[in-house]
Amino acid sequence: MRVLLTDGSGLTARQVAGRLAGAGHTVDALAPDPLCLCRFTRHVRRIRPVPPFGADPMAWLDAALAAYDDGHFDLLFPTQEQAAVLAAVPDRLRTAGVSTVVPPFGALASVQDKASALRTLAAMGIPQPPGAVGLRGWNRFPAFVKEPIGTASGGVRRVGSADGLTGAERDSADLVVQAEAEGPLAMCQSVFDRGSMVAFHANLRVGEGANGGASRKRSIEYPAARTWMDTLGSGLGWHGALSADVIMSATGPLFIDINPRLVEPNNAWRAGVDLVGAMLDVARGSTSGAQPAGRPGVATHQALLAVLGAAQHHRGRRGVARELIDVWRHGGPYAGSIEELTPVRGDPIAATPVVMASVATLVRPASWRWFTSGSVENYALTAEAWEQICLQAGC
Repeated sequence: MRVLLTDGSGLTARQVAGRLAGAGHTVDALAPDPLCLCRFTRHVRRIRPVPPFGADPMAWLDAALAAYDDGHFDLLFPTQEQAAVLAAVPDRLRTAGVSTVVPPFGALASVQDKASALRTLAAMGIPQPPGAVGLRGWNRFPAFVKEPIGTASGGVRRVGSADGLTGAERDSADLVVQAEAEGPLAMCQSVFDRGSMVAFHANLRVGEGANGGASRKRSIEYPAARTWMDTLGSGLGWHGALSADVIMSATGPLFIDINPRLVEPNNAWRAGVDLVGAMLDVARGSTSGAQPAGRPGVATHQALLAVLGAAQHHRGRRGVARELIDVWRHGGPYAGSIEELTPVRGDPIAATPVVMASVATLVRPASWRWFTSGSVENYALTAEAWEQICLQAGC
């Protein structure tokens, strides 16, 4: 198949590209930045230019459909927030002959913004920490204050007490507030075929990288979370990928964030769950039941996130150097772990972003911001963009 990725900037896109190319497919990617992450791999044939998604999603859509037609692609594979605009225009995609895998817009809208997700989970009885829309009268701290729309931990702030709230936050009727829950963070990933779950995987974040991302992961069995994800996906008639961040509390899973898209599928692949393959099967209408559960205990890491995280968390040059030495030697927390983002065997240019980030942060640790901000800005969904998409969908 000839596959066009909706994003070439993010970690998920880079991992999806490797999986697709490894299965024999031809892969191109869309991105406003010609030097995006997917530029540095032999698995992506070409980066096709598009406007930044968050600034004008409809202009992005026009460019994406033109690129799809120009390249005679078989599938437009959603790897980031662009799934939102694709779900909003099914008639236009059908007319243009575009094949993709996204949920009905009503299902996506019920979890895309944090206020809607809070209400949807509550209506379905899916466990989550106590929360509210609007902070008036809220007195449970520590808590997380969340903007309704945010990408890659953007717009989320931990507040230790009422004194930590700004006046604007206290008066806001739109912000979401949620009590802090104790326990490790699990990332749950699933793929649905018109409401039927066809794949599920969970992994534990055992190392935190830049912007809260998982620099190290370990696959786990988490049947309770799988059950609740099935409840959510089947209840919404979901089609395509659906992911969630879950706190493994002493009383069971507590859902804290829903992502209506695929998130970093390579730990799942190493554990025996092929999320990318499941997406292709759904696109082709050839699913044959749910995949079996993956193996627990499979450790993977992303050196790029680890290096940037060491700089972000104020560990200085020594911290960055220590992280690099451990990664290189497969020592310390990296013993027995597999690189999931940039394996260089057969793909030597894949190491370029890690080398660049390493050199930059060793010289100036604060440079981590440059590496993370640009990629997120390329694909992030903004509140203004979401409003445009909702208007397009006739909300």
